[in-house]
Amino acid sequence: MLSLTSVDISYNQLEGPLPHIKAFREASFEALVNNKGFCGNITGLESCSSNLNHNVDQKNKSIIVSATLVPISFTLLLVSIVYGILYFSQRREKHTENSPQVVVSDNLFAVCNYDGKMMYENIVEATEEFDSKYCIGVGGYGSVYKAQLSNGQMVAVKRLHQLSEDGLADRKAFNSEIQALTEIRHRNILKLHGFCSHPRHSLLVYEFLEGGSLEKILKSDEKATEFDWKKRVNVVKGLANAVSYMHHDCSPPIVHRDISSNNILLDSDYVAHVADFGAARILKPDSSNWTPFEGTFGYSAPELAYTMQVNEKCDVFSFGAVTLETLMGRHPGDLISFISSSFSSLSPSCSSSSALGHVLLKDLLDQRLPSPRRQTAAELVSIVKVASHCLHASPQSRPSMQQVSQELSDRNPPSLVLFHTITLSQLLDSSSYTS
Repeated sequence: MLSLTSVDISYNQLEGPLPHIKAFREASFEALVNNKGFCGNITGLESCSSNLNHNVDQKNKSIIVSATLVPISFTLLLVSIVYGILYFSQRREKHTENSPQVVVSDNLFAVCNYDGKMMYENIVEATEEFDSKYCIGVGGYGSVYKAQLSNGQMVAVKRLHQLSEDGLADRKAFNSEIQALTEIRHRNILKLHGFCSHPRHSLLVYEFLEGGSLEKILKSDEKATEFDWKKRVNVVKGLANAVSYMHHDCSPPIVHRDISSNNILLDSDYVAHVADFGAARILKPDSSNWTPFEGTFGYSAPELAYTMQVNEKCDVFSFGAVTLETLMGRHPGDLISFISSSFSSLSPSCSSSSALGHVLLKDLLDQRLPSPRRQTAAELVSIVKVASHCLHASPQSRPSMQQVSQELSDRNPPSLVLFHTITLSQLLDSSSYTS
C-alpha cells in the first residue's frame, strides 16, 4: 500500500480518516467525492480533529437530551396523575357538601357527616350498651339516651323499637324520608344528625338540648315558675314557625303527626325545638297518604278516629292542644273536646250554655305565675283565640299553620281593658277560619 502512487475512491460511501501515505495526501478532491465523511489534511476536507470533536459533541448532546427528557416526562406524568386525583376528589367533596353522606353496608345505613360505623360504635360504647342510667326519656317510638361521641360532641340518641319487617321496599321508603329530614335547617326544629339501622339497634341521632321537654318543665313547679309568660309566648311562636316551615317551605311538605309537649324540647334560652320525627310523613302528591294511626292520644285530631288520611290539618289540631297546655301549665283535657264541639253548634250562644263556657280566661291560665300585665295579657288572649280555632272539629275550618304563624307574629295585638272578665265563650264566639 505504501507503493501506491495514486488513488480514486470516489462514489464508494466510505468514511473516516484517510491514511497518511503519499497517494492519499496527493489525491485530488475529485478522487474522494461522494463518500460519507472523509477527514484528513487534504484541500476540501475537514481535519480529523474537528470531525472527531463534532461526533463526540453530537453523542454528548444526545446523552444530555435523553437525560433531560426522561425525568421531565416522568414528572409531567406524575403531575397529571396528582391533578386527576385532586380534581375527582374535589368533585366528590363538593357533592358531599351539597347532600348528606350516605354510608351503606350489609348491616348499617347512616345519613350524616360522620363515618356511620364509627358513630354507631361510639354510641354503643358511650351508653354502655344502652344502659338505663343514660336514658333521658321514653316515647311511643323508643327510648332516648344521652351519649358523648369520641369528638366530644353530646348527642341525643333515640333507640327505636324494631321496624316492621314488611320488606326491603318499606325500609328504603323510610330511609328516603330520614334523608329528607336531615336536610331540614330551622331554628325551631331539632337537628337530626343521622340514622343508623343495625340488626340489634335502629337509632336516630339528634342534637342534645339541656333544657329538656316542655312536658317536664310544666310538671315541675320550680321550673314552671321560671318559665314566665314572655318565655311561654315565645315558645308558642317558635312552635308555630317550625310547623309552618314544615308544611309550607319544605318540598314536599312534611307532616309531623306526633306534636305533643313531650316532643317539644327547650334549650338553655327556652327556645323551642320540635323533635321526634319518628312518625313524620313526607306528603308526596303522587302517593297515598293513608297510614296507620301514629300519634299521642290527647293531642291527635279527632278525624283520625275514623280516617287514616294524613294531612297538615292534623298537625294544626295538635298545635292547638300544645299551645293551651303551655299557657295552662297542664294538659287541657276535656276543654279540647268542649272547644272542638262548640264550633260545630249552629248557634254561637250554645257555647255559653256549658259550665266551661262561663270559665274566665284568667282562671284557665297557669296559676303558678303572676297575672299577666296589659300587653302580655293581650298577647295571651290572641294566642288562646288562635289555638281554639286550631281545635275546630272540621279540618277544613282550621287555619293553616302559615296563617297561625303570621297572626302570632303581630307585634301589636289590641290592648284589653277588661282582661279579667273575658270568658271562654266570648273567645269562641269570634269569627272562624276557613281554608
